[in-house]
Amino acid sequence: MKICMIVPDPSVKGGIASVVNGYRDKDSLLERKYRIKYVESYRDGSKWQKLGKALCGYGAFFTQLCADRPDIVHVHSSFGPSFYRKIPFIYMSALFRVPVINHVHGAEFESFYENASAGKKKLVARVYGKCAKLIVLSEEWKRRFASFIPEKRIAVLENYCRLPKEPYDTGRKAEQVLFMGELGKRKGCYDIPAIWEQVLRQEPAARLVMAGDGEMEAVRAAFLEKGISSGVHFPGWVRNESKEKLFRESSIFLFPTYHEGMPMAVLEAMGYGLGIVTTDAGGIPKLIRNEEDGFIGKPGDVQFMARHVTRLLQEPALRTAYGRRARELALRDYSAERHMERLCAIYEAVAGKH
Repeated sequence: MKICMIVPDPSVKGGIASVVNGYRDKDSLLERKYRIKYVESYRDGSKWQKLGKALCGYGAFFTQLCADRPDIVHVHSSFGPSFYRKIPFIYMSALFRVPVINHVHGAEFESFYENASAGKKKLVARVYGKCAKLIVLSEEWKRRFASFIPEKRIAVLENYCRLPKEPYDTGRKAEQVLFMGELGKRKGCYDIPAIWEQVLRQEPAARLVMAGDGEMEAVRAAFLEKGISSGVHFPGWVRNESKEKLFRESSIFLFPTYHEGMPMAVLEAMGYGLGIVTTDAGGIPKLIRNEEDGFIGKPGDVQFMARHVTRLLQEPALRTAYGRRARELALRDYSAERHMERLCAIYEAVAGKH
């Protein structure tokens, strides 16, 4: 079967690129089973660089449709600008009668659809209506999309994590707490200074790593304003060995996010056996069971986050037990191979129908 996959440049920061880069591994199940052509439609950079990348992607895709028409087009999209960038791919596919699987990775459904104008809602429903299948990251997102897309055309496919082999906790520092993701309001980063202020009252030796980019200077200023910046490290966006090192040496993963699909960062923290303190946003409750694999509170509940980060710092046996259970769950249900087996089943069903 021939698959044409619309993807970001491999160097792009964020969850979509992390998912797709696993697909592109030469030893992945998808690469072994299908003939896949990757068409890149997005890159980091200026608006002109992004526009140029998108235009090149449209041209490459049209050429592919004409020269070697695929059996399925697999589009990776999000909300906001990503939605609009993918419209030409979806309409060109419809013109050539090629079924589209739209893999939706977005998190802020309220601003994208629920609170949108009537005209935008019609556009979203019309564009998604041209897709043979929508893939969403959690049952919660399936319920939301089912308000305007027939439920039978929606499939749930959770993200996966690349699981490190044993030992996965070499160099672990008992006092180190890690955040990893885009630094900004959506991930709860402006709550973290207040959380950390409370943690330091009980555990003054604790250290915090804020890994990621985005609104770095504004977040850093929030720590400075409270006078608690000395033990907080901002390494910027990390990947590969640097990213692995942070997961291996940290003991606790703090992720007070407000909106999510199925966050890769939480999955990776599970794979490294960290004690996790997070929220019930999006698909996270499917990953972490409160007081079994970690602690889950409501977005914005600073006291909850601070109390349970402190507890994990003070109770290493509990931290280890929760981390071990989270890793076992990741091994069982969220491996890359298991994820791709489920994706293959979606491909086969769509191809069989069309």
